[in-house]
Amino acid sequence: MLDILLSLLILTGAVFIFIGSLGLVRLDDFYTRLHGPTKATTLGVGSLLIASMIHFSLQGNGISVHEILITLFLFITAPVSAHLLSKAALHRQLRSRAPLPPLINTAETEK
Repeated sequence: MLDILLSLLILTGAVFIFIGSLGLVRLDDFYTRLHGPTKATTLGVGSLLIASMIHFSLQGNGISVHEILITLFLFITAPVSAHLLSKAALHRQLRSRAPLPPLINTAETEK
């Protein structure tokens, strides 16, 4: 039963990492490419680290603190780095290929 759980966690992690890498390569502009490494690969690496933590904790070495710390560090730093990258792109006025939403006339909506 444990082998099935570990296999599912590893396969889930591999699928998320593959989808994140594919999104990084295939998406059009910088802003949409940010989602690949920050969302999907974070979940993929987190899943792999959880599988590693369970495996090595049950081998008799006690609770594996290294994987817990790596997972926490990853879940904290990935959104922060994506935010900083997007703020830098906005500061450099990097254009997105996505169309802008239509402007709403505020004078007409206040009536």
